[in-house]
Amino acid sequence: MKRLFCLIFAALFCLGGARVAATEQGGFYPPAYGAFEEWTAEAGAFTGSLECKAALLMEADTGTVLYKSCETERLPIASVTKIMSTLLVAEALDKGKIAIDELVTVSAYAASMGGSQVYLEPGEQMSVDELLKCLIVVSANDAAVALAEHIYGSADSFVNAMNLRAAELGMENSHFVNTTGLDDGGYCSAEDVAIMTRELLKHPVVFNYTTIWMDTVRDGAFGLSNTNRLVRFYKGANGMKTGFTSEAMYCLSATAERDGMQLIAVVLGAPSSDVRFGAAKSLLDYGFANYRVLRPEAEELSPIAVKGGTAESVPVEYSPPTVLGEKGSEAMRVEYSCEQSLKAPVAKGQKVGEAVYYLGNEECARTDLCAAEAVDTMSYAALLARVWKNILSFV
Repeated sequence: MKRLFCLIFAALFCLGGARVAATEQGGFYPPAYGAFEEWTAEAGAFTGSLECKAALLMEADTGTVLYKSCETERLPIASVTKIMSTLLVAEALDKGKIAIDELVTVSAYAASMGGSQVYLEPGEQMSVDELLKCLIVVSANDAAVALAEHIYGSADSFVNAMNLRAAELGMENSHFVNTTGLDDGGYCSAEDVAIMTRELLKHPVVFNYTTIWMDTVRDGAFGLSNTNRLVRFYKGANGMKTGFTSEAMYCLSATAERDGMQLIAVVLGAPSSDVRFGAAKSLLDYGFANYRVLRPEAEELSPIAVKGGTAESVPVEYSPPTVLGEKGSEAMRVEYSCEQSLKAPVAKGQKVGEAVYYLGNEECARTDLCAAEAVDTMSYAALLARVWKNILSFV
């Protein structure tokens, strides 16, 4: 019966662009492109003021915040909640707790979810891969719960894990009460949305789904289109999640990458979908127009002499930092300060100096120089052996 209903709903969606009152519904097939082209043409330039309750723009590699407004205010975020749900699924995949191709059996509870859904039936089996697609592309609440139950045994246990992970990430203004974002007292801040989005970006598997514009599940029988317009119409867009409820209004965490710079734009509580996407586009445009990411290469530094060690010197290693700079700023330079010599023993990874980076005359980053190898203290027997070896070399 549900499948018959979803086919009828799909036809209605294509004809009239239906909307589910409780949550935003991903399209089974996309509306006419003309509507999106009109939106992209009308989106205004960023002026430093946005029509929403809270907003934030972050550069993902460094975590630098480029713009913020009411960023710590606790607000309902609707289906943007599913960023945390997706993060737990991605981490379970990385740990081998689940496999991408394993089958999930849908419970009656998961199938009962309202709002955005793909009309899962109790007892229906669907792979983790297809459920993730449904979760991310069309924000399916039933898919979110099915995955939660499969990984943690129950939706409640999954929600507890969401809150524990939020605490680990330092999300001080967040509390999750469900896996879906349906209005039930949960909240998050724009800053915390950016934090969990940044963490999710560390899992490349999500890009297999967040960049989809149109696709299908159930062997091609069920068509999907992304709720995130930016994926289709914004250069470099690669995620992440939309959301809407009557309480949260229109919300979005939008991600895009250009020239090696990954940005995260969060918009919460916008009055309409167009305003939400226009605000995110303006934030992203501002970031790409004014900033750049610099990734200096590591230079080969001279080894440091070691006194009284089993080796006469130790090589130096370090990891150059990623630096965010304004476009048009001066070239980056680096200054090294390093120990002239060390006394054994030397531990691998022991700090032996610093590299300090500057943009113009202003320090922008610093990183430790470390011993690349361990050097033990020379024993008396080893010292005699070295002396004897030196004597023989002159014979």
